[in-house]
Amino acid sequence: MEVYQQCQLDALGDPTRRAIVERLFEGPLPVGQLARGFTVSRPAISHHLRILKEANLVSDDAAGTRRLYRLNPEGFDLLRDYLDRFWTQALNAFKKKLEEEEIR
Repeated sequence: MEVYQQCQLDALGDPTRRAIVERLFEGPLPVGQLARGFTVSRPAISHHLRILKEANLVSDDAAGTRRLYRLNPEGFDLLRDYLDRFWTQALNAFKKKLEEEEIR
């Protein structure tokens, strides 16, 4: 596993960060709106966003006096590629097992 994918998996290992990602599926949001409904403080949400940004799963842009956070598709593409290897390996093993059963 590349260090980069490990960082992404670690970032998504936290339930608050997964909830942030879920909210960002709806579209870009500023920290204040993201923080609504969480039991953690706004600075804590900012900390979680920084971790997601370091993992390349979230990006941000200036929008006036605030920053809008959005999902970073390229980061999720890298993570999907990593996870697809497991899926491909599992399917190949399943196919091999079926072929072995047909020969018997």
